[in-house]
Amino acid sequence: MHNNFFIRTLFAAAVFFFSINAMADKWPDGTKMDSWFSNTTKVDPASLGRRYVITDYGVKNDSTIVQTDAIQAVIDRAAADGGGVIVVPQGTFLSGSLFFKPATHLHIEEGGKLKGSDRIANFKIVETRIEGETCKYFAALVNADHVDGFTITGKGTIDGNGFHYWNEFWIRRQWNRQCTNKDAQRPRLVYISNSSNVTVQDVRLMNSPFWTNHIYNSDHVRYLGCYIYAPTSGVKAPSSDAIDIDKCHDVLIDGCFMNVNDDAVVLKGGKGTYADTMAVNGPVERVLIQNCTYDTVHGMLTLGSESLHDRNIILRNCTSRNANRVLWLKMRPDTPQQYEYVTVENVTGKTRSFLVVRPWTQFFKPQQRMDMPQSFCRNITVKNITMDCENFFDVGTSDKYELCDFTFDHIRVSDVKDAFSATMIPGTKVNDVIINGKKR
Repeated sequence: MHNNFFIRTLFAAAVFFFSINAMADKWPDGTKMDSWFSNTTKVDPASLGRRYVITDYGVKNDSTIVQTDAIQAVIDRAAADGGGVIVVPQGTFLSGSLFFKPATHLHIEEGGKLKGSDRIANFKIVETRIEGETCKYFAALVNADHVDGFTITGKGTIDGNGFHYWNEFWIRRQWNRQCTNKDAQRPRLVYISNSSNVTVQDVRLMNSPFWTNHIYNSDHVRYLGCYIYAPTSGVKAPSSDAIDIDKCHDVLIDGCFMNVNDDAVVLKGGKGTYADTMAVNGPVERVLIQNCTYDTVHGMLTLGSESLHDRNIILRNCTSRNANRVLWLKMRPDTPQQYEYVTVENVTGKTRSFLVVRPWTQFFKPQQRMDMPQSFCRNITVKNITMDCENFFDVGTSDKYELCDFTFDHIRVSDVKDAFSATMIPGTKVNDVIINGKKR
């Protein structure tokens, strides 16, 4: 009897093991997803080393004075001591650009606020990455370069204090319609570069003067349960992208809320006719966005406008309350772009345009190049969608890019425009698509 019980138990375990492996997540190209992407366990700040509460080291609990140097001194001291957690306690602390060092971390306690200065003079000009280029520009409020294992934790707030920056931007645009983002001179909120095994969790990331989160040339980065907000009415926050992923691989965004006056999750990697020949540029690969809620954003998932090669990207199990677009493929005529193996699945709610593929010509500068690679979008899958749309299929063709092998599977949408075409894109596959109650 005992032997039979052992055999049955072993058999059941084997069935369970093989079932789990059979259900293992895969990327759109069929390759197995690493188990790292299933780990949404949050970091325990207590495990990261000694706590350096900034008010214990000379920083005043005074919201009226800019204390950049005093806060940076705490970071530097922690680094010199071998590392630790820089703790922002309850209260509001004004600062310009801060630079975290190896083995240092940031924790914002509930009721605590790290608030950016509203004067650009308090942000250092450094070599950084902005709008698909490596150049001299203003550092972010929180900067971490070559800081493997960096974490931002806590239920407090990082507030960019962007109101005056936004006002200046719109004034400049009235004066000069060709004013670029860089012309307006605005800092980002968080910039993480050249780093691995990064976690940003639970924090409120708000009111950024420019992009809210920008990660560059980094891998195994997690955003867990973050609240990302910038105003989309009144004085709007221009170009306040929620999370810009620039030349990165292995990124997980799980359980976040996003409301910004631009795109939410944006893939970037470089721009320009010769961008693919420059080592500072590169692809974005293996990005999983799941269980997120989007309020007002321009695009839930946007590839471009400064992208080169994006591959194995998944957006799933998300809700749109008021997104202008769900999947936006921006095609720059001046840049070789390759978007492939992208899946959007299990999305509910409402949107203006679900799928958008259009040329993007804002501030572009085409050059002559005899060996210019052909741009394309291929192996794009949309499945298990239940939404109210104004325009489900907002797609335009062009001699500057090729579209092929799109799949639409189990779609239930209302669609005011009703422009869906199963023949526009070569290789289109349609299965169980119901638009406005009619099978397509």
